[in-house]
Amino acid sequence: MAKPAPQGGLVIRYDYLWLAEERERREEGAKARPCAIVVAVPAVAADPLRAVVCGITHARPTDEEGIRIPPAVKAHLGLDAEGSWIITSEVNLIDWDDPGIVPVAPGRWAYGFLPPALAKAVRERIVAQMRRGALPLVDRPKIEKRRAKRERRGER
Repeated sequence: MAKPAPQGGLVIRYDYLWLAEERERREEGAKARPCAIVVAVPAVAADPLRAVVCGITHARPTDEEGIRIPPAVKAHLGLDAEGSWIITSEVNLIDWDDPGIVPVAPGRWAYGFLPPALAKAVRERIVAQMRRGALPLVDRPKIEKRRAKRERRGER
């Protein structure tokens, strides 16, 4: 099955790079994890199709940093029963062809969609933080370009 087009509310599996990891100069996430797409960013000129994603974690954040995923939604998505939160205090910008996007199961590229009300709550939280200038964005394409430049120079 082909990878679907990115859409707000779609939950994918991706090697999300937390802001704290980027600050440690890491270039890849520690593991592939469920991530919620906030919005798709259409391809423009030299920039390919992209998406803005939020990481999903079992680590309980403050109420301002994340939104709890109700157990029924976790079951609908096929996630485990342990408590999980969509982190809304930071995002990753990703190219849709990023190899860090991996199938959730053989032939299956997504867990499914968040219910519209939950997807809207995530989007509104992200937009509010953007308007306040308080939303850290980990720009994965920029990190990949830096890495490629180093590799061309023979650096690690």
